[in-house]
Amino acid sequence: MSSVVSRIAHETCWKEPARAPRGPWWEWLRPGFHRNPEGFTLGWRDQLLVSSSAVVDVGLRTAASTLMGATAAPLAFSPSSYRDAFSDAPLYQRFLDEHRAAEFYPSPPTDLVFDERQPAGPHFSPEDGRCIDLAYNSPFLPLNPRLRARFVRHARNLRGRVRYWRHHGPARPTLVLFHGFLLDNFLVNQWLFQVPWFYEKLGLDVAVFTMPFHGARRGKGSLFSGHMLFAGGFSWINEAFRQLVFDFRALDRYLREVQGAPQVGVSGVSLGGYTSGLLAGLQQDLAFAIPNVPLVSIPDLVLEWNPVASAAKLGMRLSGRSLATLRRMTSLHSPLSHDPLLPVERLMIIGGVGDRLAPPKHARLLWEHWSRPRIHWFPGNHLMHLDQGDYLRQIAGFLSDIEFLPASARRV
Repeated sequence: MSSVVSRIAHETCWKEPARAPRGPWWEWLRPGFHRNPEGFTLGWRDQLLVSSSAVVDVGLRTAASTLMGATAAPLAFSPSSYRDAFSDAPLYQRFLDEHRAAEFYPSPPTDLVFDERQPAGPHFSPEDGRCIDLAYNSPFLPLNPRLRARFVRHARNLRGRVRYWRHHGPARPTLVLFHGFLLDNFLVNQWLFQVPWFYEKLGLDVAVFTMPFHGARRGKGSLFSGHMLFAGGFSWINEAFRQLVFDFRALDRYLREVQGAPQVGVSGVSLGGYTSGLLAGLQQDLAFAIPNVPLVSIPDLVLEWNPVASAAKLGMRLSGRSLATLRRMTSLHSPLSHDPLLPVERLMIIGGVGDRLAPPKHARLLWEHWSRPRIHWFPGNHLMHLDQGDYLRQIAGFLSDIEFLPASARRV
């Protein structure tokens, strides 16, 4: 059944005309984008499966939104936060206006030291290799002087964290994975990403990257993992993604130059899909990028997440600013703002037809922005990837086609 859903949904997209005109996306993307669902042609059995999985997502979305609305929204969407963001806007927008977006993202120094330690707690322990927890000091400093002192006070966030599975002998091609918002737990991501399958079946080395202000990087006073990523307002989010790219580049250099990885590719789920989509427009030496249930516009996503959407709308009304203005304020880290530096045959997108946390219209928009690369639709929701075995096989075929896999694992 799941293969039928994926086939029909894929064919539906191909038959549709392109929806991504040229020009700044924050201007041409319709204001009601967040209100209109992505349409799919599905049989009644498939529609029942998709609808039931979507109901689960709506419940999860409401719970997460309520948590955010009670904790982060009063800070992120307050009148003072909007005023600060609007005064900061020229500092960030000039990079896009002057076609210098890549300059917003600096590279780290070359002398960073990565510490290794044995992971605590349960984890996948391969027979042919080892599992290592990596940590390194991030000398990142925000571009915005208004935020600099407050940002660096979060000392734990300035310590990069990675879980790394490496085969014995020479390093293998390495897959770097980015988790979603709130979902930083290594054990959860080991299962969600099917790390043992990539490691044992495909013969890859694998690294799971901890996003800023998540997990062991939680900010001072953070109420939950990921809280401080959004609670600081729009300018703070810009700086957090700037740090994310900075810290990833440190890891990328370590994997290539210290461990000897011949190639590095990226994938991620949800906010991690957003991240892997962004990196495809910034890192030309990546072997591939596979965003999984990605989003492309944080402001538009927020407007679907009730009840936190009410706080965002109230902030817009009180400040007299439009949705296009909010999009532009966060555009430096949207994948739609960057043309991919990788050829289309090295890009792939995974989307969930029943996803209501990062709805499929986001994946569809990225697919069009990327000139329609490979795409696979599964019938589940944001976390229940009901035909995961199917899309894992398609990913294996994709990685084989681009000669990323070790020779012994090609065409699994």
